[in-house]
Amino acid sequence: MSMSISGSDARFSGGPDRTAAIRVWLYLVALLVFLMVLVGGATRLTDSGLSITEWKPVTGAIPPLSESDWAAEFEKYRQIPEYDLVNKGMTLEEFKWIYGWEWGHRFLGRLIGVVFAVPFLWFLLARRIPKGVTPSLVGLFVLGGLQGAIGWWMVKSGLVDRVDVSQYRLAVHLTTASIIFAAILWVARRLAPDATTPAATSARLFSSLLVVLVLVQIFLGGLVAGLDAGLTYTTWPLMDGHWIPPRENLLVVDPAWRNFFENVLTVQFDHRMSAYLIVALTALHAFAERARSPGSTVALRAQLLFFLAFAQTVLGITTLVTAVPLGLGLAHQATAMLVLGVAVLHRAGMGARR
Repeated sequence: MSMSISGSDARFSGGPDRTAAIRVWLYLVALLVFLMVLVGGATRLTDSGLSITEWKPVTGAIPPLSESDWAAEFEKYRQIPEYDLVNKGMTLEEFKWIYGWEWGHRFLGRLIGVVFAVPFLWFLLARRIPKGVTPSLVGLFVLGGLQGAIGWWMVKSGLVDRVDVSQYRLAVHLTTASIIFAAILWVARRLAPDATTPAATSARLFSSLLVVLVLVQIFLGGLVAGLDAGLTYTTWPLMDGHWIPPRENLLVVDPAWRNFFENVLTVQFDHRMSAYLIVALTALHAFAERARSPGSTVALRAQLLFFLAFAQTVLGITTLVTAVPLGLGLAHQATAMLVLGVAVLHRAGMGARR
């Protein structure tokens, strides 16, 4: 999100704001990415991610249309370890349920590609894209294509010798989607004629740090989801009977670095601590901006960010102690994206003081 797009660049000299349509288009794409993250979360929570065992970027857009088509897809699924070790005896109707989630997730990915590419080409040919913005949009398109490949790379990890996908790959897939979401919002916000309001250097640096920390927290959430760590230690505020689990339990895996990615206790503990850190820092940021410029746009956005971070932490705790029901799990993921979105828009809306 290091694109440099100023508010003045968003207007063609002497004319009206001609980027309104581009901004609406980008916000629509961001909304679709938001929905795709939610459907991806539902796919994970319903254990549906391995129901489609092939990657067919074009023909895969058409779901099974006949009973013979369904039988063929079901037979492919019955050849992987997840069926044999987890879902043996599953009926065709039960298979259709998990297939529907994964197909919907992939369909949304294809839809996002079309909704991005077609208007982009039109804006490009019509010369409606402001100078310097085209490379950012091309980068977003390439990143979107890469995300599709990452999704298949993730699914492949669960088709042989495993009954689920690699937590490493799931976390990368989720984080890449979040980066795409954040980058789209950044470009759209910086295209607005009134793109920025003056803010202190410290506020700009601090808000940038918050964006990075939220992305790190989302990555940790991907590890938690990949390891089903939210189903293992479901008490709060104590964890496994401790405020801070014993060091020998946190670092039981050798070499030590693997604990931060593979030890269920350590991964969930890190996710908890990161949440507390983000709440504390957003509170500090909100307090500082309110003291610096009470009632300003920057101060109000900082307060909103703190409120969302706090609400997300409460929601995460509730999701944990109730053993991650589908509705709360999806709400937790949705709020994480809202926190990220507000953090990015908050930072994008800041300009240097003159």
